Amino acid sequence: MEETRKWRYGVNRWFVLLFIILGIVFAKMYAPIQPHIQVAPEHVFQIGNFYVTNTIVAMLIMDVLILAFFFPFMRAAKKGTLLPEGGFAGAAEAIIETLYNMVETSGGKATKTIFPWFATIFITVIVANWMELIPGVDSIGIIEHAEHEGHLLAATFIPGVMALVKGEGAYALTAYVRTLSTDLNFTAALALISVVMTQVIGIKYQGMAYFGKFLNTRELFSKPFLGVMDLLVGLLEIISEFSKILSFTFRLFGNVFAGSVLLFLVGSMVPVFVQSMLLTFEFGIGAIQAYVFAMLTLVFMAQAAAGHGGEHEEA
Repeated sequence: MEETRKWRYGVNRWFVLLFIILGIVFAKMYAPIQPHIQVAPEHVFQIGNFYVTNTIVAMLIMDVLILAFFFPFMRAAKKGTLLPEGGFAGAAEAIIETLYNMVETSGGKATKTIFPWFATIFITVIVANWMELIPGVDSIGIIEHAEHEGHLLAATFIPGVMALVKGEGAYALTAYVRTLSTDLNFTAALALISVVMTQVIGIKYQGMAYFGKFLNTRELFSKPFLGVMDLLVGLLEIISEFSKILSFTFRLFGNVFAGSVLLFLVGSMVPVFVQSMLLTFEFGIGAIQAYVFAMLTLVFMAQAAAGHGGEHEEA
């Protein structure tokens, strides 16, 4: 058994060497497509006066994937069955139950109100991030000549490898589908939803008393020094709420965009081996960023519902 393995490994080494030589030969014959990196999403096509970007295409695909995955669970839930038949319905039920238990441990009295926002944000962000792992995302699109106008349609035939075009001059690839979390519009929209709904939940469970943390004048005249301090703390609370929008927006965008740039650069230099390892790394980063975004939303919403010290109880 050991001799057979040694023989197989010896032959495989020669195959690796052969592919390395072929890669060097093709690199000399063809000009590799340079990664096209820009912050703003690229236009793919136009419908009237509306430009469809590659991140909008990614968003539509993401929506279809989420609906297709959770549709069997929704159908089983409408039937009133306690346990779905299995498959996608069983997996979706396990995910929903896990997320609900996470909210229940921190959400308190507002668990049922917070859960839809928490679960939606987590599932949306993790699917948007993991779309980067799908072959063709960020690697199939329009090849544009860097020096001349016009473009050439092309696609990669090997997942994760930039298309090769024979010709003079430099080329750049504009992907048809770009990772959604690399679009600031998407991350900013999620940040606004998170922060605005935190205020809504705070008002729902505390009423007008919720605004007391922003404008606390209870001790302004009886204890002027402490009253002024309370006013300054309220000002810091207002600044904190606005800073959450920036923090949410750029934390998610920065981590995912940096990962995409890293994949582009490594893919243009070492197309297959190193990029495959980085995709595994991006898998973990995508999950961590979704968890952090959703958990921070959960904590802020739970704190807004409970109030300072949890003294405000639901009427």
